[in-house]
Amino acid sequence: MRSRRSRRPRSSRRWSGGGPSAVSQQLAALEQETGHTLLVRAGRGVRLTAAGEILLTHADAVLAQLERAEADLAAYSSGAAGEVTVAAFATGIALVLAPAVAALAGSAPDLRVRVLDAEGDASLPMLLDGRADIAVAVEYRGAPRADDRRLTRLPLYAEPFDAVLPLHHPLAAGTGPVAVADLAAEPWIGPYPGNPCHDVVLLACEHAGFQPRLVHSSDDFRAVTALASAGAGVALVPRSALRGTESDAIAVRPVDSALATRRVFAATRAGAELHPLIRPVLTALATAAGHLDHPA
Repeated sequence: MRSRRSRRPRSSRRWSGGGPSAVSQQLAALEQETGHTLLVRAGRGVRLTAAGEILLTHADAVLAQLERAEADLAAYSSGAAGEVTVAAFATGIALVLAPAVAALAGSAPDLRVRVLDAEGDASLPMLLDGRADIAVAVEYRGAPRADDRRLTRLPLYAEPFDAVLPLHHPLAAGTGPVAVADLAAEPWIGPYPGNPCHDVVLLACEHAGFQPRLVHSSDDFRAVTALASAGAGVALVPRSALRGTESDAIAVRPVDSALATRRVFAATRAGAELHPLIRPVLTALATAAGHLDHPA
């Protein structure tokens, strides 16, 4: 995030450069200053000691307070002109970020939004390491917890998944929601492990009592629907990802599982949500999400 009046000294909040030896020297100095061992070797890597965990907890609180201090200083200097970097996944960009950018062009013309396309599990690491000021992310296994003190979250929307079936499938012509359990014996098409949507599919199927037999894998939902139209299997796909697909070549049905839902939120580093450049972007995202058929 950059303003016309100042540039954020991001590196001052992290170990300075200079390679592993420089980091080791800084760790040694910190251990000498605190009087405690902070890291111990564990196999080929290292792990935090109990003292290190305690210090890390305080470090998160200090970083959050520094973000709040920067927000207060920026507000004091009326720094409402500058750039905010937002990392978001493709459909999040289409649904809420692009409309927010359009709205801000009229309401805050001196605020520039820089957009980075990132998978739903990649934007939070980009936020935490300083490459982005706001992340539009989804819940996934291994994500920072909702009570993580490093982050402030803003719920945006909860998007249902629909069942995508070949036209000749016995359930294709039905009405009402499809029971996920009725698809247990089918070959499945789905995203690769690590993709948050893969987690949603697994959770919905596990709750229905089975592990899906994933025969075909793709993170591109256009490819997923093309394979379904070819009779290669069934899939669960986020509803917004089906926009613009050849819907006459597949059958799309809602499903009976509340777990088949993608929960989308915006996040900032704790304290940064008050910054006069970030606050209007969050407001615009929330407004855009409120206009959806499935807000949070």
